[in-house]
Amino acid sequence: MTKPEWRRREFLEKCIVRGGLIAGVPMTANQLFGFWQKAEAAARKPTAPEVLGPFFKKGAPDNRDMRVAGEPGMLLQVSGAIVDTRGNAVPGARIDMWHADHKGIYDVHGSRYRTKLAIESGATYEVKTIMPGHYPDRPAQHIHYLITAPGCKPLVTQLYFATDPFFEGDPDKNRGKRGVVSHRESIRPVTLLDEASTPHAAVSFDLVLESA
Repeated sequence: MTKPEWRRREFLEKCIVRGGLIAGVPMTANQLFGFWQKAEAAARKPTAPEVLGPFFKKGAPDNRDMRVAGEPGMLLQVSGAIVDTRGNAVPGARIDMWHADHKGIYDVHGSRYRTKLAIESGATYEVKTIMPGHYPDRPAQHIHYLITAPGCKPLVTQLYFATDPFFEGDPDKNRGKRGVVSHRESIRPVTLLDEASTPHAAVSFDLVLESA
């Protein structure tokens, strides 16, 4: 088999797997390559995995507002889509999220700053919480995630913040300090908002799951 013929077959197989084509439909080389380009553009890279960490705790409530009355901390809105690597929505997900309080302390006895979201329909999530504090073992601010969904592999990951002083204004250069952050895409831009005289931060973090 010649190289062009093999490439055509490989493109065709991958396009069919990704749902872009129907097997058995005759196509020219240009048409095939056009479909392949569209399939590649629509593909999403899986969210980078991270360690679970020692502070995961089962049984968190489904709480869309994780803030604790009377405790300090800047309001933080976290939202994103839940999709597969083809960009399709993934309904039915369960998302555990947990993080340290403003002082960098985890609640290991209760459910402060912990939630387990049940995404019954649609494929987006949104919570209100506070910006996590720093603590010595993990000096970069972060939020932990554990995501499960029908037909998908479980995902354990972490969200970091580009505004964190730990990165010294340059996440690209400094993410590797002390081996804290393994993947640049886990560090997300932070938008600072001032609505109704209440300054707060907002971060978007999409969760891209692999098929089981």
